[in-house]
Amino acid sequence: MNYSSLSDDYRRWFVFILSALLFLLSQFYRGSIAVIAPQLIADIGLSTRQLSLMSAAFFYVFALAQIPIGIFLDRLGARLTITLLSVAAVMGALIFAWSDSYEGLMLGRMLLGIGMACNLMGPLKLLTVWFGPGRFATLIAVLTAVGTAGNLMAATPLVLLVQSFGWRLTFTFFAGANLLLVLLFYFIVADRPDEPVKVTYETASLSLRESLSGIAKMFHTKDYWIISFGTFCRYGIFAAFQSLWAGPYLMIVLDLPPVTAGNLLLFMNIGVITGGPVCGYLSDQIFKTRKGVVITGLAGLSGILFVIALLPKSVDVTVLSILFILCGVFSSSGMVMYSHIKELVPLDKAGAAMTGINFFTMAGAAVFLQGLGAVMQHFFPADTLGPAAFQTVFIICSACLAVTGMLYLLSRESLSAGAKVE
Repeated sequence: MNYSSLSDDYRRWFVFILSALLFLLSQFYRGSIAVIAPQLIADIGLSTRQLSLMSAAFFYVFALAQIPIGIFLDRLGARLTITLLSVAAVMGALIFAWSDSYEGLMLGRMLLGIGMACNLMGPLKLLTVWFGPGRFATLIAVLTAVGTAGNLMAATPLVLLVQSFGWRLTFTFFAGANLLLVLLFYFIVADRPDEPVKVTYETASLSLRESLSGIAKMFHTKDYWIISFGTFCRYGIFAAFQSLWAGPYLMIVLDLPPVTAGNLLLFMNIGVITGGPVCGYLSDQIFKTRKGVVITGLAGLSGILFVIALLPKSVDVTVLSILFILCGVFSSSGMVMYSHIKELVPLDKAGAAMTGINFFTMAGAAVFLQGLGAVMQHFFPADTLGPAAFQTVFIICSACLAVTGMLYLLSRESLSAGAKVE
C-alpha cells in the first residue's frame, strides 16, 4: 500500500498513531528499571550508586537535548529528527540488553535518553501542522494518555515478560518493536500535509537564540524560579520513586513477589492517569486556583512518602495499593504548574518559560535518581538496599516536598490575580 497516496484526512491519523506509539516507548523506557533492578544487581553486580547513576543518565541527556532539539525540528523537520534520534534509541536498547558491564549499561541508557528526547516535542510540532486548533487540545490529552500507558507497560506486563523470557530478551524485543515503528514512521509520516492546515497560533519549537533569550529574561522573575524548583522536586522525587526505587523497596525490603510489586507500580500509574484530569478540573472549574491545587498535591505526596517510610514489613497489600494510587494522584497535580507559569508570563515569553520548566522537570529526575543512590551508598555502605536506607531517603524526599510546598506559597496566583510578568 502506498501511504503517500492517501488523502491528508486519512494520513494525518497515521501520523498521530505512530507519534503516540513512539511517545509510549519513551515513557516505557523511563520507568523500565524499577522492576528489573534486582536482576541487574545480581547479573551485573551493580552497586547502589552505579544503579542510580545509570538510571539517571537517561534523564540527564534527555534534559540537555531539549534546547538543541528545537533547532533540529526547525532545520531538519520533525520526520527526519525523530527518525535519526529513534535509531539511536534502538541501538541503545540493544546495547543495554546485551551488556555485561556497568559501562555498557550506562552507554545504552544514555543512547535511549537521547533517542527518546524528541518523542514529545516532535509529535507536538507534527500535530500543530497536521491538525487544526480545534482538535489540538484533545489530541494532546489522548497523546498523554497513550504515553502513560508506557508506564503501565513498565509495571506488571514487564514483570511477566522478564519472568518468561529474561530481561535481556525482553529489551531485545522492545528494540525490535522500536525499529519497526521507526521504519513505519519514516516511510509514512511527512512534515506537513499537501494542503497545509491553517494555523493561528505559535508552534512549540524555538530557535536556540530565542530559547536562550527568553529563558534569560525568566531568570529575573521570582515566580519562574519558585515554579521551576517546584517541578524539579515534584517530578524528580516521583520519577526516582516510580522508575527505580519503588521496585527494590517492595521486593527487597517488604519481600513482595515481583508480580505484586509490578501491580503496585501499575496502581500508581493509574493514579496518575485519573488524577491528572481531576486536578485540572478542580483547578479550572471548582476552586479556580493554580497555587492551591499544586500545594495540596505537594503536601499529599510528602505525607504519602512519609507514611511509606514508616511502614512495617507486615503491611497489608491493600494498604499499599491505596498509598500507591494516592501517590500517583497527588503527583499528577504537578501538571498544573505548566498552566501556572504560562499564565504568569506574557504570551511572547510563554514558549521560553515552558522550555525552561521542561528542562528543570527532567533534570530533577536525573538529580534525585543519582542523589538518592549516593545517599544510600554513603550512609549505609554495608546495607545499601536495607530498610534503614530506604527509610532515610523516603523521609528526605518527604521533607524536601514539604519545603517545596512552603516555598510555593510565595508564588503569585495566576487565575485570580491575572498579573503578568513584564
